[in-house]
Amino acid sequence: MANIPTSVTTLEETRTRLCEEFASLTGSDSAVAQCYLAENDWEMERALNSFFEADMEAVFEVEDSPEQNSSPPKVKRQKLDKPQTNEECIDLTNEEAACASSARVTDSKSVEPRASSSGTSSEDPDDSKLSLVSWNVDGLDTANLGDRARGLCSYLALYTPDVVLLQELIEPYVQYLKKRAVSYTIIEGGEEGYFTGLMLKKSRVKLLKSEIVSFPSTQMMRNLLVAQVKFKEQDLCVMTSHFESCKGQAEERMKQLRLVLKRMNEAPPNVTVIFGGDTNLRDTEVVKVGGLPHGVCDVWERLGKQEHCRYTWDTRANSNKSVPYVSRCRFDRIYLRPAKEGPGSQMAPDHMALLGLEKLDCGRYTSDHWGIYCSFIPGS
Repeated sequence: MANIPTSVTTLEETRTRLCEEFASLTGSDSAVAQCYLAENDWEMERALNSFFEADMEAVFEVEDSPEQNSSPPKVKRQKLDKPQTNEECIDLTNEEAACASSARVTDSKSVEPRASSSGTSSEDPDDSKLSLVSWNVDGLDTANLGDRARGLCSYLALYTPDVVLLQELIEPYVQYLKKRAVSYTIIEGGEEGYFTGLMLKKSRVKLLKSEIVSFPSTQMMRNLLVAQVKFKEQDLCVMTSHFESCKGQAEERMKQLRLVLKRMNEAPPNVTVIFGGDTNLRDTEVVKVGGLPHGVCDVWERLGKQEHCRYTWDTRANSNKSVPYVSRCRFDRIYLRPAKEGPGSQMAPDHMALLGLEKLDCGRYTSDHWGIYCSFIPGS
């Protein structure tokens, strides 16, 4: 028998590996994998995009909204009475790092994605770290909403965060996340209009209970979403909120900050508390409430006030909002109060990076806010 050229053998091995990887990422079989890969010249990224492409117009059936003001536009509640098929339950956010072209991350200061489950040993020290993403996804902007939701899911697939804190969700956006991010437990901070949400990686974070804490004097449907969870052997309390917007709402915003800090400060000593969200805060407002209490830190400040992570709302760099001025603010913030005793006490910030810095294929960014990625070292 004639010898098979090495190049042919290598090609077959490469394509077999690609098929196996595609099948693992999509939950399909080798025949489906081979079909999609062959149709896309054996380019994994193109094949995945083709497989995951869905008709988003039905999911995001929303009215065209006018420019955002204090009264959010009404959103049509999408009824999903049709039973879900296996294809509808494809998980875009599994442990494998599937990169869609609409969410390429090339910034030199970006965080490294967590390694895939097949390439990470159980003794990998990074496995002990807690990872978190906080992002105002601007669901009230209905333009290119399907593309932008896919962009978010691509980032979740890349970084597989343990906890995701989302603000400005609308119901169709949540329905999309429930269909695509099936490896996460999703907790909603409301039902009507726009609201916050929490996502917890099922394989790493166990939900114990959750609650919605009202802001008594809010005029913008704002509240505090709280979840008590277990991460490994550690007791955590994770919280998110979207504080009152606009310069003229400083007093209400400071009331909301005081309530959050009070909840953080009063948590049991064995519980680590992490708050993240779109606070709309100005530094002077934090000073006016007396600053952060002892034991609570601003993660960005604790990590050295790195300039590339300073501005999460930046109209000079982000063109999603057409405004006749330049505004650069640190609206989105992460606060940490480590546990004082018990497993994982003295948790400390490890790393921070901004997400969503590149335009999607539709020509817009995932949101008008940059997302924040943080990782935390458990401590003792």
